[in-house]
Amino acid sequence: MQTRVLDVSAQAGSPDRPGDSLSDEEVVRRVLAGERPLFEILMRRYNRRLYRVARGIVGDEHEAEDVVQDAYVRAFHHLDQFAERARFATWLTRIAVYEAMARSRRRGRIVEIDAMPEVHKESIPSLRSAELDPEQRAIQHDLRTILEAAIDGMPAPYRLILMLRDVEGLSTAATAECLDLGIPAVKTRLHRARGLLRRRIAEQATTACREAFAFEGGRCDRVVAAVLARIAEPPEEAYPDLEGRRRVQDP
Repeated sequence: MQTRVLDVSAQAGSPDRPGDSLSDEEVVRRVLAGERPLFEILMRRYNRRLYRVARGIVGDEHEAEDVVQDAYVRAFHHLDQFAERARFATWLTRIAVYEAMARSRRRGRIVEIDAMPEVHKESIPSLRSAELDPEQRAIQHDLRTILEAAIDGMPAPYRLILMLRDVEGLSTAATAECLDLGIPAVKTRLHRARGLLRRRIAEQATTACREAFAFEGGRCDRVVAAVLARIAEPPEEAYPDLEGRRRVQDP
């Protein structure tokens, strides 16, 4: 399956880079053939998506960066297992999901998606829609900050669904595939997640969501540099607990 255009998670407004015209699959084949530096193309292409997915699970920007690095290192060392039976973007996203969930489980913070009960709207403090005073108008001006705070405060399974569907813009089918859920389950959880956001925020989310949880500039460069340094090392040094960890399978 060829992917000639950049994924929607590519950095908005970034200049063209060498290799941008290559499909994901072509980049993977060339990396496996020995052109290891080309792996940077894939990182630049999917940094924002993986960060958003990780942030949706762990709820912390610094920990999310660590997850992104680990996901890329794991993907690199298992790149020969990508058999092109699914889109590379989906395969990579699922690795990030596994990494973030494993990290959250180790800290006892994760609630399994399938075990998540319905949450009533009272579970999240309401955001009142009274007439705005000057301070509130300043907050309103930065709607992205409001959205990020509201989403970060949601239970992890609902936060993740919103990250993939509304923030990242994946289809219901693609979200289901990334999370190993059925499409009806994704629809149900998305309905509940959206119900946790106040109407005033939801009405403005369509235009603001695409800019939320940006991952660009120095942060993007920092992750790319760190991963390139790690994949230059032997696997056991780049990822000390690689042995015995779950084998990454094609979705």
